[in-house]
Amino acid sequence: MMSDRVAIVGAGMSKFGELWDKSLIDITLEAGMYSIFDSGVSGSEIDGLVVGNMSAGRFTGQEHLGAMAVDMGGLGSIPSYSVEAGCASGGAAVRQAYMAIKSGEHDVVLVLGCEKMSDVSQTEAMNTISVAGDWENEGMFGATFPALYAFMARRHMMEYGTTEEHLAKVTVKNHANAAHNQWAQFQRPVPLEVVMRSGLIADPIRVLHSSPVTDGAAGLVLCREDLAKKYTDTPVYVESSEQSSDTLALHNRKSITQMDAVIRSTRSSLKEAKLTINDIDVFELHDSFTIGEIILTEDVGIAKKGEGGKALDEGITEIGGKFPVNTSGGLKARGHPVGATGVAQIVELVLQLRGDAEKRQVDGAEKAMAVNIGGTGATSIVHILGR
Repeated sequence: MMSDRVAIVGAGMSKFGELWDKSLIDITLEAGMYSIFDSGVSGSEIDGLVVGNMSAGRFTGQEHLGAMAVDMGGLGSIPSYSVEAGCASGGAAVRQAYMAIKSGEHDVVLVLGCEKMSDVSQTEAMNTISVAGDWENEGMFGATFPALYAFMARRHMMEYGTTEEHLAKVTVKNHANAAHNQWAQFQRPVPLEVVMRSGLIADPIRVLHSSPVTDGAAGLVLCREDLAKKYTDTPVYVESSEQSSDTLALHNRKSITQMDAVIRSTRSSLKEAKLTINDIDVFELHDSFTIGEIILTEDVGIAKKGEGGKALDEGITEIGGKFPVNTSGGLKARGHPVGATGVAQIVELVLQLRGDAEKRQVDGAEKAMAVNIGGTGATSIVHILGR
């Protein structure tokens, strides 16, 4: 049976951080159980499962994660799917589940995003993440993701007057938000002067401008609209789901200070939902590096091009501002287990739309947007949610 809309009836996460005492299976099952318990759905009612993961084989040695999750979760013989889209793998998993329900192929789907990154060295982790860019033309020549985002930051500074202090203000804001998020990797504020003094990785990108190496998993239960009230009094609906692609290599873009895939996917998502950017009350934007959040605030339409730094100065993207961004703490402070990030973004927005985000709650939030990107913007996946 085809569904007019898709509802999210359950959401849950594992703790994010360097989880030395837990395996990939442990954290994935934890997120799945939390989301199922939250939904009120019984295991026998779940008829499909999608896992978003970037590179479990390289990080942990384990692949075939869809079958693993079904097996370890005791979900019988239901179909399972594994999805990879670089750092947008979690968002891609949500979108696959959404389309499966919309088409009528599935009625109730468990979505999991997971990554266990701390089982390898920092160098191995960096090399593994780098394959989400153009490895042959970038990564093999030492253009790591900090280096690529440094190019973007330096060009943005040159063209628009963005400063290192603007990069640091993203960190300060997101750490302040994460201080109230029990699932976050870093639950403490960081003063501006500490961020400004942190070590350089690739000028002007500093350690505290960068998301950390993180372990973690997040889960959602999606179902047909007509089933939602069977499970919960507070369903959240997927108003739109859109995806766009761009060049894999940064150097092939017409501009490295904007992400055209983000521009296309956000505009088409707003059109599908029959909304404008001013209708969105809260955002989760992909801030693997703080310049990423600045660029995305411009590309989604929160700020004019070149004025992402100004939006920070004016407090527009803070909780209590006109367009609150990354109330969870974002990738910078909540953590960035790459395959889990896109799912975790939506977990946060579900809590916001339910009114369950506690001290980081955006008052009266009714519409929300998640933007999950892969690489330096080669993939952009956008979801708009409504209560």
